[in-house]
Amino acid sequence: MDSDDEFYYDDNECCDDDDEVMEGDDDDDECQAEEEDDCASPERPLEFSAFQKESLSVAQQQDLSMVMGIFNIKQHHARALLIHYRWNIDRLNDHLDRKGQDRMLMEAGVVVVPSAGSKRPSRKKVTCMVCFEDFYPRAISAMDCGHSFCNDCWTGYFVAALDSGNKQIRCMEVKCPAMCDEDVVQRLLGRRDPAAAERFRDFLLQSYVDDNSAVKWCPSVPHCGRAIRLAKADAEPLCEVECPCGVSFCFRCAATAHSPCPCAMWERWEAKGQGEAENVKWLLVNAKNCPKCFKPIVKIDGCNLMTCKCGQHFCWLCGGATGVAHTWTSISGHSCNRFEQEEKKKVDDAKRQLLRYEHYYKRFHSHGDSCKAEREKLGPAVAERVSKLEEHTSSLIKDASWLSNAHRSLLGCRQVLARSYVFAYYMFDGEEKRTRPPERGSLSMAQRQDLFEDYQEQVEGNVEKLSKLLSETDFPTLPDEEIKQARQQAMNLVKTVEAHCGKMYGCIQDELLPLLVEPMSIVSYQPGGPSKANELLA
Repeated sequence: MDSDDEFYYDDNECCDDDDEVMEGDDDDDECQAEEEDDCASPERPLEFSAFQKESLSVAQQQDLSMVMGIFNIKQHHARALLIHYRWNIDRLNDHLDRKGQDRMLMEAGVVVVPSAGSKRPSRKKVTCMVCFEDFYPRAISAMDCGHSFCNDCWTGYFVAALDSGNKQIRCMEVKCPAMCDEDVVQRLLGRRDPAAAERFRDFLLQSYVDDNSAVKWCPSVPHCGRAIRLAKADAEPLCEVECPCGVSFCFRCAATAHSPCPCAMWERWEAKGQGEAENVKWLLVNAKNCPKCFKPIVKIDGCNLMTCKCGQHFCWLCGGATGVAHTWTSISGHSCNRFEQEEKKKVDDAKRQLLRYEHYYKRFHSHGDSCKAEREKLGPAVAERVSKLEEHTSSLIKDASWLSNAHRSLLGCRQVLARSYVFAYYMFDGEEKRTRPPERGSLSMAQRQDLFEDYQEQVEGNVEKLSKLLSETDFPTLPDEEIKQARQQAMNLVKTVEAHCGKMYGCIQDELLPLLVEPMSIVSYQPGGPSKANELLA
């Protein structure tokens, strides 16, 4: 590492020189082993699968069939049990060993009622206890609990339940906790209202995502139709994933990927961008309200006597109502030379907050726009250069994966850099109620802010260097030696910028987040961007 804190390496370097190995030095071997233990390898990336709607239905049915076999229960009971356990099969099996089947069903609110055993009359009419009409047995349907009503009443009840958003429909009998058989619901809805039957099927499929800690819909707009499932999840994991459609998102809050910004901060930033709070602050700084109709007015030029459309005259300096008689320097019968401390402080605070928001907002959007240009314009150019390099005769130059990796790293680090300004906006806003004082003997808040901003500055500088190199260098047209040099330079820059991104993440996790009163956490840094989900077909 040199004085600029940049990393360099050479593909030709190796550490197998026997002359440098000292035999019989056990202490050195032990120290080396300890250093290797300290430098633990990165965590193994999580495995994700992407499902289309048809594939998702198959995956859901597999889980249902497994639970139906284990507990010897019907599908609607298995679904209720899985929803209670967030569709976590491992957790369900663990509780089965410790609690037993009866207790688990009771805690999940599943009531398995023994069959009533009485046979339905084949010729006599039966009275429906909802509409009090008499029906032949073929027009009557019964649930597992033995309660039976006419098909029309059942169907109306099912439609009303769907309109209320119920994914699990219980028996229509008063105070009966039994679940309605899904096959009966589908059959009756399909006869009278096929659209409602389709909606019910969608509700059941939706429950596999909404009530499942390991599955999330991709938040792409327009929606790509995929759901992403984590291979194993004991609880809602804090991680980010990239859908095959190209959209990256946070698996915990389902918002677009936002690390190194915690979910709570990102949610506030999104609400702030969509709200009117900043418009109000701008008006407070740059406009005055008419004292009669209270409409905001902005002064472009002229003297301090303002005339509203409603006809009211007022002073621009203090906002007070006045008459119309005036000169360029004064208004007849009006004086506002006395300093009002509270009003001045109110405007100064609003102006400071506005300028501060503008500082972080500009940098956030500037890097966002650069990332968009590097993806949409630079991306195709890089792909074309990679294809040309692959046609080269030299095997070393022919392998152009380094160029694709450099471009991917550029996009990932650019996004991290943009979102780091959102974190800084909320972390260093100066509100004491959000942070606790550092422990005695540790770094002060100002020192921690300087440390974070130093890492942020290093990331920013090296990202721009990498962007310039990939944008301005036409690698296939260079001589072989220059291609090798440019390749080495690109790989060094990738190594450097990712190292500084990791340091910035570490600073946030170890130095800054522990000071927040509200507990927050962020996703661990992933060089090259979030993990990619593998597409699975039905």
